[in-house]
This record gives sequence, C-alpha cells and structure tokens, in this order.
Amino acid sequence: MNWNQLISNKRLGQEYRHADRHDDRSEFKRDYDRLIFSAPFRRMQNKTQVFPLPGSIFVHNRLTHSLEVASVGMSLGNDVARELTRKHPELAGTLFEEIGTIVSAACLAHDMGNPPFGHSGEKAIQTYFSEGPGQTLKSAVSSGFWDDITHFEGNAYAFRLLTHSFLGRRRGGFVMTYSTLASIVKYPYASTNATKKGKFGFFYTEADAYQRIADELGIPPSTRHPLVYLVEAADDICYEIMDIEDAHKLKLLTYDETERLLLNFFDETVQNRILQRLQDEPVTDVNEKVVYLRSCVINLLEHACVDVFVENEEKILDGTFEKSLIKHTPERIREAYEACEKLSKDRIYRSKPVLDVELSGYKIIETLMQTFIDASMHPDRFHSQQLLDLVSSQYDIRSDKAETRIMAVIDYLCGMTDVFALDVYQKINGISLPIV
Repeated sequence: MNWNQLISNKRLGQEYRHADRHDDRSEFKRDYDRLIFSAPFRRMQNKTQVFPLPGSIFVHNRLTHSLEVASVGMSLGNDVARELTRKHPELAGTLFEEIGTIVSAACLAHDMGNPPFGHSGEKAIQTYFSEGPGQTLKSAVSSGFWDDITHFEGNAYAFRLLTHSFLGRRRGGFVMTYSTLASIVKYPYASTNATKKGKFGFFYTEADAYQRIADELGIPPSTRHPLVYLVEAADDICYEIMDIEDAHKLKLLTYDETERLLLNFFDETVQNRILQRLQDEPVTDVNEKVVYLRSCVINLLEHACVDVFVENEEKILDGTFEKSLIKHTPERIREAYEACEKLSKDRIYRSKPVLDVELSGYKIIETLMQTFIDASMHPDRFHSQQLLDLVSSQYDIRSDKAETRIMAVIDYLCGMTDVFALDVYQKINGISLPIV
C-alpha cells in the first residue's frame, strides 16, 4: 500500500460528479461535520457505554466516549503526519497531512453501529436467530444473510449505517470519503470469514461497497487500512482508562487502587514527579487527582502509540503488522495496560450495575426482536399491522423479500436509544401507557 493512494477525498456515491463548495473546509472536515450533525450520532447520548446511564453521578455514554476517542484520534493522526512527513518529505503538502482529521472523523463513527444496550443488545440479536425462534427463518434467507444476522456485529453495522442509502442524509447514505470509511473497518472481511469471536467488518449486502473502496485505495484482501490502527488505539486508550475513572467515581475502586493502577504506567522518577505535582498544587479532591493521573496516562499512551506506528510503518503498509499498537508499546506500559484490562474484567464489567443493565437490555431487545420479526413475517394479522405502523417509513419493513423485512427490523431496533427501546418494550407489553 502507498500513502498517496490510501488517502483519497473521493466520496462513495458521488464518484462522477463534483459538488459546488462554498467554504474552505476540506472533504475530511466535511465528513467530521456530517457525523457531528447526524441523528445517529446524536442518539448515542442515550446509549450505554459500560455503566448504566447516569443518575446523580455522570459517567460515560456512547456519545461522550466517541467525542473523547475523536480527540485522542486527532492527536494520534496529527503526530503521525508530522513524524512521517519528516521521514518522507514528498508527503508534505499532500492530503496525507490531513490524516488527523480522517482519524478523528472515523473515531466519531466507530460506535455508531452499536444497538441499544451495547454488547448485550448485539447478543440478543444474534441469539434470536442462532438459538431462539428466529432459527425457523434459516430456510427463507440466503447463507450469506444468515451468517450476517447470526453473527450480528456493531462494527459491521456502523459500515452499513454510513454506506446504505436508506439510513443516510440523501441518496448514497452519508456520502463519506473513501478514506474515512476504510478507517472504521477494523475487521476487513465479511461475516463468512468472521473471527472466533464473531468479529467482521461488513455485511454481505455492503460487500460490494467495501470492495469498491478497497480497490480505489489499493487495500489488499483481508488487510486493514493503516489508519484503522490509529482509530483502534484511540478507542483502546479511552475506553480502558476512562472506565477506570468512572469506576472510581462509582466507588467500585478505591482511590488507592486507582492511583496504583495509573501510576504503574510510569517509572519511579516520573511517578515521584507526578505525586509531587499533586502535593504542590495542592489537589485535595480525589476525583480531581484521578483526572490528573488519567490525563498523564492518556498522554503517555498517545505518544507511545505514535512511536510504534512510525517505527512499524513499513510493516503496516505491507500488511504484516500484527495485533494493536498498544500491544507493541514498551513493556512497562503494556503490562500496566494489561493490569487495567484484567481489573476491569474482574471488578468493573462483572459488577452488579453492569450485569443488571446487561440482563435487562438483553430481555428488552430479545422481546422487541421476536415481536417485530413475527409482525413482519405475518403482516396481515391485525396486531401485526399495528406494530408495523410504529416503524418509520425509511425502513422497508413491508417488502416482498424476507431478508429485507428482517433487516428492516434490525435497522429499526439499532436506531433506538436505550430509553426508547425500553419505552417501546413497556408499551407493547401493556406495562405503561402514553401520558397525554
């Protein structure tokens, strides 16, 4: 792969016409703005990140997480652009210098495909078909479509969301640039080649769109666009370190535990310098202390990932680089990050508040799937007609094709926020009535 081909401002769905421009924004900044002002992006403010949506203590939701990831992604992209243009002076003055904006836009979009209740919602959609009543539909759909829905994945749905015309701002979807779209495809293969964890990057219905992008940018089969590594790093940095901060706020971790976890990223000299800074300020509020420690760690990880990317540029471009950037950072940083991962798995992701949301979210999405799939398969029934009238006309839920109707239900559910999904669940089960 080569940078001049990899960075393209050509737009999917707008290849053969040039739109008149009335301002000086770059095409990649337009991608960023289109995402910021879109309804799917806005809905993420009411989608769970890890912890239940906030009550008296504010923790991260999908929206705040995505904004933070975009901020770190901008820094990663800008720093890599600066270092590599020193290494390759011929890249100066080209579109390559805008990779910070591309990575930042891709970071905004990376979680837009998550259904309500995150991974629990994903599982509810998958298992409805692989273990539940949806098994009876296997003979009614193609094998490729069956692979898609039984392995349903938020990453792949994000690509569908950005490329499918019915969900976007106009014909052709969001009409994003090729490079921004390629930068969100973390798993560059279809569901038929999903990993053992069920991860894949696009549904078979969008396979042709991905292939057009890959051909245009010169991306070999099953190979990531290089900027995916920066998007992944920004996400890795933010979700792990910010989850530690949220866990401290919710008193799942003590201050001493949190301080130890975050200081472990640094050698003894830097640790003493940080602790001295906290004493000199003086910072008395423990939450503010954690904020300062967290900012130090994010800064360290960002610079370390830039170094790994620049040092491994050749491997990244020839497709032989393996694992994430964080997995190649210096031993102390890598081990401190892995300690955070282990503690998060043991103490945060299995905590009662998180499990309560997962259990409730799974049941809500499972019930909505069964109700609306059944209605779409039997549209002539009286109650089915009532249910189908709830679904926005942008979803072709009355299509003659079973696959189209099934995907319309999934599209409808994925477009819901957590609160809206709960509201629909309660209403169709007669638990609540609308207040007039």
